[in-house]
Amino acid sequence: MTSTRYTVNDVMTETVVTVTPDTEFKEIADAMERWKVTAVPVVEDRGSVVGVVSEADLLPKEEFHEHPPGMIDQMRRLGDTAKAGSVRAEELMTSPAITIEPGASLPQAARLMADRRIKRLPVVDADGRLKGIVSRADLLKIFLRPDDDLAAEIRREVVDRLFPDSHRDVKVGVTWGVAMLTGRVPDASLIPVAARLAQSVEGVVSVDCRLEGPASA
Repeated sequence: MTSTRYTVNDVMTETVVTVTPDTEFKEIADAMERWKVTAVPVVEDRGSVVGVVSEADLLPKEEFHEHPPGMIDQMRRLGDTAKAGSVRAEELMTSPAITIEPGASLPQAARLMADRRIKRLPVVDADGRLKGIVSRADLLKIFLRPDDDLAAEIRREVVDRLFPDSHRDVKVGVTWGVAMLTGRVPDASLIPVAARLAQSVEGVVSVDCRLEGPASA
């Protein structure tokens, strides 16, 4: 028994600002500023993502602009000092790119972003071709689902299935994403299951489960 599962494909942005490996430094900076993005995928002619250039990849140029890196800096920060002298995307980009597939779940995308400390993930198909981009903000879109839709899904996917003979005795309400379940059910052992499944519905912020078992004789 599972509720409707949303995937990266449901929330990603399909229009993506990209650059090619030979895009010049200033063009990259201009694209980031114009489109208000913090990173851009580097895409080859056939659409494959070969890397990502982020603001962090561009900053060494400014950091070492007036004071060229010394020997110690070059030893300790080899990657950054190399990027300080780079002028094209293929020299600046982080490669291989950290990507995700359209069918990945939203929790998978969130964990990957958190683990790698990145804000945006290129979405690629099985052949590595760019299909879209998913950001932290995109993952939060799921919490914009209307309360009525959430209540309807909880009733359909949780209450009606767990308590088919007494589902009318259970009331489901959702306010600002917080779901409340009240009423009596014939099997008290299923109450924790109902709470857990309601929480798993995409877009639910939290669950206040006040279900009770059968009344004592």
